[in-house]
Amino acid sequence: MSSILTLSILQSALELGCIYSLVVLALFISFSTLNIADLSTDGCFTLGCAVAACLTLSGHPFLAFGGALLAGLISGFITAFLQTRMGVESILAGIIVNTGLYTINIAVMGFSSNVNLFKCDTIFSLAKEFIKEHLGETVYEVLVTGGWYRLIIAAVIVILISILLTLFLGTRLGLSIRATGDNPSMVKASSINPKLTITVGLCLSSALTALSGGLLAQYQKSCDINLGTGMVTIALASLIIGETLFGKGNMFRRVLGAVFGSCLYRFIVALAIRMNVPAECLKLVSALIVAVAIAFPYVKNKLVFEHHKYKEIRRRKKGGGEHAVVRRNQQNISSGDGK
Repeated sequence: MSSILTLSILQSALELGCIYSLVVLALFISFSTLNIADLSTDGCFTLGCAVAACLTLSGHPFLAFGGALLAGLISGFITAFLQTRMGVESILAGIIVNTGLYTINIAVMGFSSNVNLFKCDTIFSLAKEFIKEHLGETVYEVLVTGGWYRLIIAAVIVILISILLTLFLGTRLGLSIRATGDNPSMVKASSINPKLTITVGLCLSSALTALSGGLLAQYQKSCDINLGTGMVTIALASLIIGETLFGKGNMFRRVLGAVFGSCLYRFIVALAIRMNVPAECLKLVSALIVAVAIAFPYVKNKLVFEHHKYKEIRRRKKGGGEHAVVRRNQQNISSGDGK
C-alpha cells in the first residue's frame, strides 16, 4: 500500500485538484446556486486554456489570466443572453455555446489542435527562478526540488478566489443571485431583475471556468482542443462529493466542500493510474467515479430511510405484543372478578 500512496501522487492530486476546483466552484455558482445546468463548461474551459496559452506564447504569462477571465466572461454573457433575452432553455443555450466555442477555440489556437509552451515563461517557471535567486538554497531545496512550489501557487490562487467568492455571495448582489436560484418569482416580486442576476452569475461562473483552463495550460505547458471534454460531468461529481462529505452549512463550508471534492476526485483518479489501469480504461474509471458520486446521496438517503422504517416496524411489533399481553391480563382480571 505504501508503494501506491507516495508523496508525488499526493502532490500531483492536490495540484490538479486545486486547479480543477475552480471549475467546481463555477458549477457551484451555476448549478447549486442559480439552479441552471450550464453545458458550455467544456468549451469554456478549453477557451480559457487556448487564450492563456496564446498570450503566454506571446510572452505575457500574467496577462494570460486576465485574457482567460475576459474570454470566459464573454462566453458566460452569451449563454445568459440566449437564456434571458432570446428565450432559449438553459440546457439548449449551453449546448449552442459549447458547439460554437469549438470553432472559436481552434481559431484562437491558430487552427491547430494543440499549442506547446515548453520554451515559454509561466508563473510556475517564474516562481521557480524567484525562489532560486532571492530565497536561498535551503528554501530552493524544499520548495523546488521537493516540488511543493507548484502546489503552493495553485493553493494560494484557489484560497484567494474562495475567500472572494464567499464574500461576494454575502453581498446584496450575491444574496440576490442565491435567491434567484431558490425562488425566481419571489425575486421578481421583490423588484429584483432576475435577468441581471442570472447574467452576472453565469458570467462569473464561466470566468472561473476559463481561469481554471488558463492555469492548467501554464501548469502542463500545453493546450489541446479536446482538453475540456467531459469537464462538466467531472466537476459535477466533485461538487456532489464535496456536498456529501461537508453537507450544506454556511457558504464558506460549501465552498470548502467544493474544493475538497475536487482534490478527492483527483486523488482517486491518481490511485487508479498508479494501480496500472490501462490508459484505454481511464474514461471508464472516470465514468464509474462520476456515477458513484452522483448516486451516493440517493443511496445513502434510501438506506437511512429503510433503517428507520425497519426500526419503526420492530418498535410497533414490540409495542403491539406488549399491548396484547396487557389486554389479556385485563381480561383475566375481569373474568376473575366476574366469578
